Amino acid sequence: MKKRATIIVLDSVGIGHLPDAIEFGDIGAHTLGHVFAHRRIRIPNMISMGLGNIEGSMMSRVMFPSAAYGRSLELTKAKDTTSGHWEMAGFPMEIPFRTYPDGFPADVIAEFERRIGRGTLGNEVASGTEIIQRLGDEHMATGKPIVYTSADSVFQIAAHEDVIPLEQLYGFCETAREMLVGDNLVGRVIARPFVGGNGVYTRTENRRDYALEPMEDTILDALSAKGMEVVGIGKIEDIFAHRGITTVDHTKNNPDGIEATIRFLKEGRGDFIFTNLVDTDMLYGHRNDAEGYARALEYFDSKIPEILDSMTADDLLIITADHGCDPCFPGTDHTREYIPILALIGRGKPGKLGTRRSFADIGATVYEYLTGEKWRCGESFLDVLK
Repeated sequence: MKKRATIIVLDSVGIGHLPDAIEFGDIGAHTLGHVFAHRRIRIPNMISMGLGNIEGSMMSRVMFPSAAYGRSLELTKAKDTTSGHWEMAGFPMEIPFRTYPDGFPADVIAEFERRIGRGTLGNEVASGTEIIQRLGDEHMATGKPIVYTSADSVFQIAAHEDVIPLEQLYGFCETAREMLVGDNLVGRVIARPFVGGNGVYTRTENRRDYALEPMEDTILDALSAKGMEVVGIGKIEDIFAHRGITTVDHTKNNPDGIEATIRFLKEGRGDFIFTNLVDTDMLYGHRNDAEGYARALEYFDSKIPEILDSMTADDLLIITADHGCDPCFPGTDHTREYIPILALIGRGKPGKLGTRRSFADIGATVYEYLTGEKWRCGESFLDVLK
């Protein structure tokens, strides 16, 4: 049996505010704990693995966890999807992406409008679901795309699919991506298509993310350079700008992402499978929907037995997150939080991972397991899993 490794990222499932959360206005955020307090969510499989045993979890503990469990700090001074995944893959950023709490500079918007040949609406910090309700009718009447940002380093472009067809919207995003470098370095440009009419609009699943290439190699680059199959499921290919990934399954929701992960495991494909499950963040965290968040966690938990049954004794599995997005916390932005880590090889054994100093410990563990070599940063916790 060949060794394989799988990381499943439950997007935004943070487990308590970080010590520096005051710098981000996030003191008191606790995504998992507050969802659990909203109602006692039924996630017996993750609880049995040790999720509640993680320090500060606010959840039920078990006497004999079936996996290794812990949490991690983030070295990168951010709470962004891109920087979180990059650090997890072995590249912590020394200088985080720029954010725009007052919207984008006038010269940036003017240049963007010049390049796409039309004006824009918005240019403000906003909730994506709220701004399309507020500006959707004007967008329909004028054909101007809606530009907005958040507390994260994002340039988001929303457009009705019947007004600006998807390929044209994606082209606008590619234009913005070319512009937003240097002094205006932005982590991601995001296409946010929607449908509807008469003041009632709904975002579709045709979102697309345009990230920068990592400035340094990640474990994805190193593993693919060694001839290994690196599988990106969900928006992983976008987060890494398609680099270091040899096989792509661009699923658009959690059920499809989970099924794709199981399929690759059952078929014995991939040396490293990297999955992002986006619904907890996109559909529920940003919309302050604690009930939807709870249901999404319960659904994922119900699939864990099938995931484990699809693994061999030589498969490493790590379940984690990339930041927080507490649906019970004021605002609709990401929150600066610890991420949980549940890890096992095969059927696993209990172990305490404690509080890791960097998400890069996850990448270091995967890299050491697959290659027997040390990664340049992060501390592997492989010894705890064996």
